[in-house]
Amino acid sequence: MAIAKNNIVTAGLRGKLENVIFKDYSGKTVISRYPNMSNVVSTDRQQETRYNFRAAQANAKQIISDPDQKRAFQQSLPKGKTVYHAAIAKFLKENKL
Repeated sequence: MAIAKNNIVTAGLRGKLENVIFKDYSGKTVISRYPNMSNVVSTDRQQETRYNFRAAQANAKQIISDPDQKRAFQQSLPKGKTVYHAAIAKFLKENKL
């Protein structure tokens, strides 16, 4: 892992490029290798959680695609919150997931 400080080339870089990941921590760009997750075995609980989150995402996408439902969500949200994230949170809370 390398840390680049005050480097014009890497300043503000974030994301993945081939096998390299660029992260930004407090103004410092951290460069690391993409993790190899091929040998990691998920537990049943992790798989269940991922499935439930996928269901919450699908629900949120359905809500934001319907203008009436989206408008109803927007009216109840404080400034700065997105309908998508609020819909995910509501789905997970209602289903106690």
